[in-house]
Amino acid sequence: MVWVLITGMSGSGKTTLLDALSSRGHYSVDTDYDGWALETGLWDELRMHSLLGAHENIVISGTVENQARFHDFFEHVVLLSAPIDVLLERVRWRDNNTYGQTPDQQEEIRAYVRDVEPLLRQVATLELDACQPVSALVDAVDLLLRR
Repeated sequence: MVWVLITGMSGSGKTTLLDALSSRGHYSVDTDYDGWALETGLWDELRMHSLLGAHENIVISGTVENQARFHDFFEHVVLLSAPIDVLLERVRWRDNNTYGQTPDQQEEIRAYVRDVEPLLRQVATLELDACQPVSALVDAVDLLLRR
């Protein structure tokens, strides 16, 4: 059984990576969509426990305040990281999510990189440079899922 969490700041490529892993046949859930987070922005913990209990191999992506309550469930916590300029450029131009396109949201992302990313780095079992080609990122996570 292998459960992997992909985490990182907005614009790091979590959704892109998850889509590519799905295309390789891995079961995945992007918690930014489909009601996995409550109105408070936290994961729906009952729903997350149910999800994890229903699948032997799964890759989940998301970055929420209460994700730490689930870190022990994951064999791997993979942090996608990139320089702030790269993150901000990506969120400015993406079309699948409007978060990060206003100046206030961009300041929020800067603060998260400064304050939250170091905490994620402490618990990550693997950090990947999100500036690498998507195929290289997929290969790295695919290897974790196949062990």
